[in-house]
Order: sequence, then C-alpha cells, then structure tokens
Amino acid sequence: MEQYLPHDNARFAVQPAQPAQPGDLHRSIDDPERLSRLLYLKTTRVLRRDWTVAHHGRLYQVRDQVRATHVVVEERLDGTVQITHEGRALHREVITARPSRAAVATPRVYARRKPVKPLPDHPWQKRLLPERRKAATTMMR
Repeated sequence: MEQYLPHDNARFAVQPAQPAQPGDLHRSIDDPERLSRLLYLKTTRVLRRDWTVAHHGRLYQVRDQVRATHVVVEERLDGTVQITHEGRALHREVITARPSRAAVATPRVYARRKPVKPLPDHPWQKRLLPERRKAATTMMR
C-alpha cells in the first residue's frame, strides 16, 4: 500500500489550469437562517386523497388545494418541517388521526324481476329459415 499510492499519484496527477491563490476562498455566511434554509433533507411523499401526508410517524394535513400526487417534505436543521410542491410552500398542520370519510348512502336493493317469456305467436318464436324438405333426401335413395 505504501508503494501503490505514490505510484498512482505520479501516474495520474494533473496540474491545475490556474495557479492556486493564497488564502481561504470560502465565503462567510452572514445570515445563519439562510444556512438553515439551504441545508435540509428532501423526501418525496405521496399526497393521499384526503390531503394527508405521512412522514416519520407523523401525519400532516395539507390545507392548500393542489393538483398533485406527490409532494416534497423538507426537514430543516432546526427541526421544522416544510411541505412543498414545485417549489411552493403548502400550508399544513400536524394531526393525530386520518380524517374520517363522509357517510356513503347505502345503495337501493331492488326486487329481482321474473324473466319475460314471449308468447307462442311472437315473431321470436318463428323460424328464420324455411324448414328443410325431407323429400329431397328420400329421392336420392
């Protein structure tokens, strides 16, 4: 291992295009709240039909009307949770149980009808094709 790294470094090393500048080139952060807005965990979740989102054992009720099947849950460094859709923050609140469905009216049960049998002289009872004649078969014998 001691010989492997120097060998690869000599073989694959590339000089930078510009000479390195002295000093630290990182920018300082003036607003610590800006840092918390930039650093967060994004998780895509399903927005259910009852406008609820489940995330880490908690249930959130979305109050905005949005045409979406998926939303993004953002967990900030300070522990706050924000739910967004296409970059727009959605109003939400934490709930303890899913909302109950409205009572659905029970469907009517109709009595079963007897099948209708056509009369003997009804056109459905007549043959569509004429009957075959038996005489033609007896003549051939």
